[in-house]
Amino acid sequence: MSLLVVIAGLAVLVVGAELLVRGASRLAAAAGVAPLVIGLTVVAFGTSAPELAVSVQAALAGRSDIALGNVVGSNTFNVLFILGISALIVPLAVARQLIRRDVPVMIGVSVLVWLFAGGGMVNATEGAILVAGIFAYTALLVFKAHRQRDPDPDRNRADGAAQRVSGRRATVPAIVAVLAGLGALVLGARWLVSGATNLARQLGASELVIGLTIVAAGTSLPELATSVVAAIRGERDLAVGNIVGSNIFNLLAVLGGAALVSGGIDVAPAALRFDIPIMVAAAVVCLPVFFTRGEISRWEGALLVGYYLAYTVYLVLNAGHAPALPYFTSVIWKLVVPLTALALVFSLTHALRPRKR
Repeated sequence: MSLLVVIAGLAVLVVGAELLVRGASRLAAAAGVAPLVIGLTVVAFGTSAPELAVSVQAALAGRSDIALGNVVGSNTFNVLFILGISALIVPLAVARQLIRRDVPVMIGVSVLVWLFAGGGMVNATEGAILVAGIFAYTALLVFKAHRQRDPDPDRNRADGAAQRVSGRRATVPAIVAVLAGLGALVLGARWLVSGATNLARQLGASELVIGLTIVAAGTSLPELATSVVAAIRGERDLAVGNIVGSNIFNLLAVLGGAALVSGGIDVAPAALRFDIPIMVAAAVVCLPVFFTRGEISRWEGALLVGYYLAYTVYLVLNAGHAPALPYFTSVIWKLVVPLTALALVFSLTHALRPRKR
């Protein structure tokens, strides 16, 4: 029964996120917001709405492990699995501004959360700092997008007038879609948190493990669908930008908001010792991967997916106290990690080598 509740919660979350993203996109267009800002905020933040709903619901219910595990697991899933799968479909082009601005922001925020969690809790004050960060980041995006607008003022005025006329007709349906989407997200989040908590008890797994796996992957379904579809359609910039923007939103708005409204989120020692460092490492590895030739190649995509599968296997083995865990860990650290580092160094060196004309 708990599994059915989890599945139903995921389904409602996906529907709610779709309604919210579509409605918010139409409202933004009707307001004359630049397409770049819509892509980096509405799309990326909208697909993270399930994480926001679930983590806030879990934090208010006193389920800190699910609230934290959802954010940490989602960010790890986004980078390793979703980007990896998308790159396996087609090599992903990476915009220069992502490398110079947004990926460093994602890495910096990940490290900041790690520091906040070091005391065993992300308290309300730290949550307020994170929430302030999302407003600052969004303001930066709007400012940059405003400076990059078309320099032809006549065309801007004509386009703006046309958008306002067509926008008025779509405003009411867009508002209805946004409200319906928010309602579905709240309901789906409640079902998912309840079902996942009961499932964890039935399986004997900790709520942290359930949050890092089932809940995290489930709430990341909108990101998965968006990035995969974008990759298939050749909109590779959107596929990458969606993930980077979502991860920044997860840390600043989702974790920060959940800590702020609940008075603080406890951080389990296991999460501080292993899962949060893995999330930070996944963010850091984006920089050399993205920097090589300005794209994520298929072999790099396969590498990312392989690491996510290894991470999931570790969680399962560790949860079950399996005898094979020490051998598995030894192989990862003594063989896989060094080979990966060598491959990335070789790829980076090759990318920086001057090309003959």
